[in-house]
Amino acid sequence: MKKEMLLVIISFFLISLSTITGVYAIEEKNKTVTISKQEADLTGDRQNETIFLKGVHDQDEEANLQNIYIEISASNGRTYSFPLESGTKASLKMVDLNHDGLKDLFANVLSSGTEGTVKSYLYTLKDFVRTELTVPEPLEMDAKFKNGYKAEIKLSDSGKSYLFDLKERKEYYKKLGFYYRGKLNEPTELTVNTYNNVEPIHIDKQRIGLKGQQKVTGIANADTIALVESIWYYDRGQWKLFKADVKPS
Repeated sequence: MKKEMLLVIISFFLISLSTITGVYAIEEKNKTVTISKQEADLTGDRQNETIFLKGVHDQDEEANLQNIYIEISASNGRTYSFPLESGTKASLKMVDLNHDGLKDLFANVLSSGTEGTVKSYLYTLKDFVRTELTVPEPLEMDAKFKNGYKAEIKLSDSGKSYLFDLKERKEYYKKLGFYYRGKLNEPTELTVNTYNNVEPIHIDKQRIGLKGQQKVTGIANADTIALVESIWYYDRGQWKLFKADVKPS
Protein backbone atom coordinates (compact mmCIF):
# COMPACT_ATOMS: atom_id res chain seq x y z
CA MET A 1 0.00 0.00 0.00
CA LYS A 2 2.86 2.33 0.84
CA LYS A 3 4.54 1.54 -2.49
CA GLU A 4 1.33 2.29 -4.41
CA MET A 5 0.92 5.59 -2.58
CA LEU A 6 4.55 6.46 -3.27
CA LEU A 7 4.08 5.77 -7.00
CA VAL A 8 0.98 8.00 -7.07
CA ILE A 9 2.89 10.83 -5.38
CA ILE A 10 5.86 10.50 -7.77
CA SER A 11 3.53 10.42 -10.82
CA PHE A 12 1.68 13.51 -9.61
CA PHE A 13 5.01 15.30 -9.05
CA LEU A 14 6.25 14.47 -12.57
CA ILE A 15 2.98 15.59 -14.19
CA SER A 16 3.06 18.86 -12.22
CA LEU A 17 6.69 19.47 -13.18
CA SER A 18 5.89 18.84 -16.86
CA THR A 19 2.95 21.26 -16.71
CA ILE A 20 5.04 23.96 -15.04
CA THR A 21 7.81 23.51 -17.63
CA GLY A 22 5.29 23.83 -20.48
CA VAL A 23 3.79 27.00 -19.03
CA TYR A 24 7.28 28.44 -18.52
CA ALA A 25 8.16 27.69 -22.17
CA ILE A 26 5.02 29.49 -23.36
CA GLU A 27 5.80 32.46 -21.12
CA GLU A 28 9.33 32.60 -22.51
CA LYS A 29 8.00 32.63 -26.08
CA ASN A 30 5.53 35.37 -25.16
CA LYS A 31 8.19 37.41 -23.39
CA THR A 32 8.43 41.07 -24.35
CA VAL A 33 11.85 41.89 -25.80
CA THR A 34 13.54 45.27 -26.19
CA ILE A 35 14.61 45.77 -29.80
CA SER A 36 16.31 49.12 -29.23
CA LYS A 37 16.77 51.81 -26.58
CA GLN A 38 17.58 55.46 -27.33
CA GLU A 39 17.49 58.88 -25.69
CA ALA A 40 16.46 62.21 -27.19
CA ASP A 41 14.55 65.38 -26.39
CA LEU A 42 11.23 64.79 -28.12
CA THR A 43 9.13 67.38 -26.27
CA GLY A 44 11.22 70.55 -26.41
CA ASP A 45 11.78 70.90 -22.65
CA ARG A 46 15.54 70.31 -23.07
CA GLN A 47 15.36 67.03 -21.16
CA ASN A 48 15.86 63.66 -22.78
CA GLU A 49 13.16 61.03 -23.02
CA THR A 50 14.03 57.32 -22.96
CA ILE A 51 12.63 55.63 -26.03
CA PHE A 52 12.17 51.86 -26.28
CA LEU A 53 11.16 49.79 -29.29
CA LYS A 54 9.62 46.55 -28.01
CA GLY A 55 7.87 43.45 -29.31
CA VAL A 56 6.66 39.99 -28.34
CA HIS A 57 8.03 36.86 -30.02
CA ASP A 58 5.35 34.91 -31.86
CA GLN A 59 4.48 31.70 -29.99
CA ASP A 60 4.34 29.67 -33.22
CA GLU A 61 6.84 31.53 -35.42
CA GLU A 62 9.91 32.55 -33.43
CA ALA A 63 11.13 34.79 -36.26
CA ASN A 64 7.97 36.93 -36.08
CA LEU A 65 7.31 39.74 -33.63
CA GLN A 66 3.81 40.47 -32.37
CA ASN A 67 2.50 43.50 -30.55
CA ILE A 68 5.39 45.73 -31.62
CA TYR A 69 5.22 49.13 -29.97
CA ILE A 70 7.20 52.24 -29.06
CA GLU A 71 7.33 53.03 -25.35
CA ILE A 72 8.53 56.41 -24.11
CA SER A 73 9.47 57.29 -20.54
CA ALA A 74 9.03 61.05 -20.75
CA SER A 75 10.64 63.75 -18.63
CA ASN A 76 7.24 64.66 -17.14
CA GLY A 77 7.06 61.25 -15.45
CA ARG A 78 4.48 59.82 -17.84
CA THR A 79 4.77 56.84 -20.16
CA TYR A 80 3.57 57.10 -23.76
CA SER A 81 2.90 54.11 -26.02
CA PHE A 82 2.66 53.97 -29.83
CA PRO A 83 1.37 50.62 -31.19
CA LEU A 84 2.77 49.26 -34.47
CA GLU A 85 1.90 46.26 -36.62
CA SER A 86 3.42 42.79 -36.30
CA GLY A 87 6.28 41.69 -38.55
CA THR A 88 9.65 39.97 -38.80
CA LYS A 89 11.83 43.02 -38.11
CA ALA A 90 11.37 46.51 -36.72
CA SER A 91 13.56 49.60 -36.53
CA LEU A 92 13.25 53.07 -35.01
CA LYS A 93 15.12 56.27 -35.89
CA MET A 94 15.11 59.69 -34.26
CA VAL A 95 15.03 62.29 -37.04
CA ASP A 96 13.49 65.74 -37.53
CA LEU A 97 11.26 65.22 -40.57
CA ASN A 98 8.75 68.03 -39.97
CA HIS A 99 11.56 70.59 -39.51
CA ASP A 100 10.44 71.99 -36.15
CA GLY A 101 13.83 71.55 -34.47
CA LEU A 102 12.83 68.42 -32.51
CA LYS A 103 13.47 64.76 -33.25
CA ASP A 104 10.50 62.74 -34.49
CA LEU A 105 9.86 59.01 -34.17
CA PHE A 106 10.25 57.20 -37.50
CA ALA A 107 9.62 53.44 -37.38
CA ASN A 108 9.68 50.68 -39.99
CA VAL A 109 8.15 47.22 -39.62
CA LEU A 110 9.00 44.54 -42.19
CA SER A 111 5.99 42.38 -43.05
CA SER A 112 6.05 38.63 -42.45
CA GLY A 113 4.84 37.86 -45.99
CA THR A 114 6.93 36.85 -49.00
CA GLU A 115 6.50 40.29 -50.61
CA GLY A 116 8.97 41.92 -48.21
CA THR A 117 6.95 45.13 -47.82
CA VAL A 118 7.36 47.63 -45.01
CA LYS A 119 4.88 49.59 -42.96
CA SER A 120 6.21 52.98 -41.83
CA TYR A 121 5.12 55.22 -38.96
CA LEU A 122 5.94 58.82 -38.03
CA TYR A 123 5.05 60.41 -34.69
CA THR A 124 5.98 63.52 -32.73
CA LEU A 125 5.73 64.25 -29.01
CA LYS A 126 6.28 68.01 -29.06
CA ASP A 127 4.99 69.70 -25.85
CA PHE A 128 4.02 66.18 -24.66
CA VAL A 129 1.27 66.00 -27.29
CA ARG A 130 1.14 62.68 -29.12
CA THR A 131 0.71 63.47 -32.86
CA GLU A 132 0.79 61.20 -35.90
CA LEU A 133 2.38 62.89 -38.92
CA THR A 134 1.81 59.94 -41.30
CA VAL A 135 4.16 59.04 -44.17
CA PRO A 136 3.76 59.70 -47.91
CA GLU A 137 1.55 57.29 -49.83
CA PRO A 138 3.26 55.07 -52.44
CA LEU A 139 3.32 56.46 -55.96
CA GLU A 140 0.39 55.64 -58.20
CA MET A 141 1.20 54.42 -61.70
CA ASP A 142 -0.24 52.65 -64.72
CA ALA A 143 1.90 49.61 -65.51
CA LYS A 144 1.25 46.95 -68.16
CA PHE A 145 2.80 44.49 -70.60
CA LYS A 146 3.11 45.57 -74.22
CA ASN A 147 3.48 43.72 -77.53
CA GLY A 148 7.02 42.82 -78.56
CA TYR A 149 8.01 41.58 -75.08
CA LYS A 150 7.94 45.03 -73.54
CA ALA A 151 6.48 46.69 -70.47
CA GLU A 152 5.40 50.27 -69.88
CA ILE A 153 5.16 52.21 -66.62
CA LYS A 154 3.49 55.60 -66.49
CA LEU A 155 3.66 57.71 -63.33
CA SER A 156 0.36 59.36 -62.43
CA ASP A 157 1.95 62.43 -60.78
CA SER A 158 4.19 63.48 -63.66
CA GLY A 159 2.63 61.62 -66.59
CA LYS A 160 6.10 60.44 -67.57
CA SER A 161 6.34 57.02 -69.23
CA TYR A 162 9.11 54.43 -69.10
CA LEU A 163 9.47 51.53 -71.57
CA PHE A 164 11.29 48.29 -70.71
CA ASP A 165 12.61 45.64 -73.09
CA LEU A 166 11.86 42.14 -71.74
CA LYS A 167 13.13 40.03 -74.64
CA GLU A 168 15.56 38.17 -72.40
CA ARG A 169 12.47 36.70 -70.65
CA LYS A 170 10.48 35.88 -73.77
CA GLU A 171 10.93 32.07 -73.54
CA TYR A 172 9.64 32.19 -69.99
CA TYR A 173 6.61 34.26 -70.98
CA LYS A 174 5.90 32.14 -74.07
CA LYS A 175 5.85 28.92 -72.01
CA LEU A 176 3.27 30.47 -69.72
CA GLY A 177 1.11 31.48 -72.67
CA PHE A 178 1.43 35.24 -72.21
CA TYR A 179 2.73 35.89 -75.71
CA TYR A 180 2.24 34.30 -79.12
CA ARG A 181 4.65 35.39 -81.85
CA GLY A 182 5.50 38.47 -79.84
CA LYS A 183 1.91 39.58 -79.27
CA LEU A 184 0.04 39.52 -75.99
CA ASN A 185 -2.75 36.95 -75.82
CA GLU A 186 -4.71 39.41 -73.70
CA PRO A 187 -4.09 42.78 -72.01
CA THR A 188 -2.14 42.18 -68.80
CA GLU A 189 -1.24 44.67 -66.08
CA LEU A 190 1.90 44.60 -64.00
CA THR A 191 1.73 44.48 -60.21
CA VAL A 192 2.61 47.76 -58.50
CA ASN A 193 3.70 46.92 -54.96
CA THR A 194 3.68 49.14 -51.93
CA TYR A 195 6.97 50.26 -50.36
CA ASN A 196 9.61 47.61 -49.74
CA ASN A 197 11.91 50.22 -48.20
CA VAL A 198 11.49 53.71 -46.70
CA GLU A 199 14.37 55.63 -45.14
CA PRO A 200 15.31 59.20 -44.15
CA ILE A 201 17.53 61.01 -46.64
CA HIS A 202 19.23 64.40 -46.81
CA ILE A 203 17.62 66.36 -49.65
CA ASP A 204 19.98 69.29 -49.13
CA LYS A 205 21.94 70.88 -46.27
CA GLN A 206 18.78 72.17 -44.58
CA ARG A 207 16.14 69.55 -45.31
CA ILE A 208 15.74 65.88 -44.44
CA GLY A 209 13.09 63.92 -46.31
CA LEU A 210 12.07 60.34 -46.98
CA LYS A 211 13.03 58.04 -49.84
CA GLY A 212 10.66 55.21 -50.69
CA GLN A 213 11.21 52.27 -53.01
CA GLN A 214 8.51 50.21 -54.75
CA LYS A 215 8.83 47.07 -56.84
CA VAL A 216 6.91 46.64 -60.09
CA THR A 217 6.57 42.95 -60.90
CA GLY A 218 5.27 40.88 -63.81
CA ILE A 219 3.69 37.45 -63.58
CA ALA A 220 5.12 36.65 -60.13
CA ASN A 221 6.67 38.45 -57.20
CA ALA A 222 10.12 37.22 -58.28
CA ASP A 223 9.58 38.61 -61.79
CA THR A 224 10.79 42.12 -60.89
CA ILE A 225 10.70 44.50 -63.85
CA ALA A 226 11.46 47.88 -62.27
CA LEU A 227 12.25 49.68 -59.05
CA VAL A 228 10.50 53.00 -58.51
CA GLU A 229 12.15 55.46 -56.13
CA SER A 230 10.41 58.53 -54.78
CA ILE A 231 11.85 61.29 -52.58
CA TRP A 232 9.49 63.32 -50.38
CA TYR A 233 9.75 66.29 -48.03
CA TYR A 234 7.34 67.55 -45.39
CA ASP A 235 6.08 71.08 -45.96
CA ARG A 236 3.27 72.93 -44.17
CA GLY A 237 1.62 69.83 -42.83
CA GLN A 238 1.79 67.65 -45.92
CA TRP A 239 4.19 65.53 -47.93
CA LYS A 240 5.33 66.82 -51.30
CA LEU A 241 7.02 64.82 -54.03
CA PHE A 242 10.55 66.14 -54.62
CA LYS A 243 11.76 63.61 -57.18
CA ALA A 244 10.78 60.28 -58.74
CA ASP A 245 12.87 57.83 -60.73
CA VAL A 246 12.13 54.48 -62.41
CA LYS A 247 15.00 52.05 -62.88
CA PRO A 248 15.13 48.60 -64.51
CA SER A 249 15.55 45.76 -62.06
